[in-house]
Amino acid sequence: MVIVDTTVWVDYLRGIRNPETQWLDRELPFRRFGLTDLILCEALQGVNEGAHFATIRDELLNFRVFEPAGIELAIAAAQNYQILRRHGFTVRKIVDCLIGTFCLRERYSLLHRDRDFDPFEEVLGLAVIHP
Repeated sequence: MVIVDTTVWVDYLRGIRNPETQWLDRELPFRRFGLTDLILCEALQGVNEGAHFATIRDELLNFRVFEPAGIELAIAAAQNYQILRRHGFTVRKIVDCLIGTFCLRERYSLLHRDRDFDPFEEVLGLAVIHP
């Protein structure tokens, strides 16, 4: 399973071409893709209400949406945040800690365009797609 981060979905839905969106477009027929409820929320918060919102929502809901939040994930994400701090990295958004920790826990790969995930890969071994 490849989890696609908000940073890629936003570009993809806007038609922005970069290595990550091109890889996603090319691999859609061949791989299993998913997102978390938090990624769904982030991706939709920038979409205007109305028909466009409903269209984008329905497109994203065609993928597997995981709802990983809970006490265990919250504790693990906080621990990962502290580990990364000890290694000199500060993750700017707790949402990224939750997403990164979820991917680590489930052994899913992550496709992203967000530097906050780099220490997850470097220090914690997060599997990242590098197109």
